[in-house]
Amino acid sequence: MKNLIEVTGIELYAYHGCMGEEAVLGGKYIVDVILSTDFTQSAQTDKLIDTIDYVAVRNIVVEEMAIRSKLIEHVAHRILNRFKTEFETLITANIKVRKLSPPIQGVVKEVAVVIEG
Repeated sequence: MKNLIEVTGIELYAYHGCMGEEAVLGGKYIVDVILSTDFTQSAQTDKLIDTIDYVAVRNIVVEEMAIRSKLIEHVAHRILNRFKTEFETLITANIKVRKLSPPIQGVVKEVAVVIEG
């Protein structure tokens, strides 16, 4: 059975970007995570150990976002790899990393990358 766990709207301040000032000034980011798993057992046992812990999901996102990268594609890939390593019951993960107010000429609310695997 395939079930989904969503942890969305994880707000962070990080220092990603190709421009030097982004490494100094940083910017706001929002990360959304959708995890495909089978939580049939946890639905029956009501035990956290039988599912994917939402706190662990957020902590992984925070830890990986704290490591500077030039590209948000790189960050999203690292988050995906951590999920694959740390969550035994994970079937697939969908990660969306949104960079708010990117330093692009003109009005651009956000840019985003989505990775699934």
